[in-house]
Amino acid sequence: MADKVLIITGDGGETLEVLYPYERMREAGYEPVVAALHTDRKIQLVVHDFSDDFDTYTEKLGHTWPADIAIKDVNVGDYAGLIIPGGRAPEYLRLDKDVLRVVREFNEAGKPIAATCHGPMILAQAGILEGRSCAGFGMISPDVTGAGATYEDGDSVVSDNLVTARAWNDNGPWMGAFLKLLG
Repeated sequence: MADKVLIITGDGGETLEVLYPYERMREAGYEPVVAALHTDRKIQLVVHDFSDDFDTYTEKLGHTWPADIAIKDVNVGDYAGLIIPGGRAPEYLRLDKDVLRVVREFNEAGKPIAATCHGPMILAQAGILEGRSCAGFGMISPDVTGAGATYEDGDSVVSDNLVTARAWNDNGPWMGAFLKLLG
């Protein structure tokens, strides 16, 4: 059986930051497992893009996707690594005690963790960024530095067992670095 990689997301997760890693893990021979707060309905993903007449990004409905497991039921020992996509989902997922437990357990075990866009907000809330370097969507740099990390504007910032990136347009380098961490 292939090693499993956990992807934590939820409603408002960025479509390209969920589905690209999902398919990339399959391509590399891993079994991706999507975890959300619930499994009784599909997750509503979104698409973020940029428009010349907006000061920030725009948001449109993306694909819906089923969760394979509820976050509260995750046993970290079952997984080789963790992926935390961005979008708006991390804004509320970072408040869930089970999400924070899972992230801390992955980190304590030294397992690879990949986060992008707004995903590092969860890493900050979990208290695992102190003394590390971390990328993310530029607007979350205060969250990163407030958690004791150095914010880096990069497409695949590796710091110990973490690899972080700015957004979906960094998916290739970000997932390439994560796969190297997975071995």
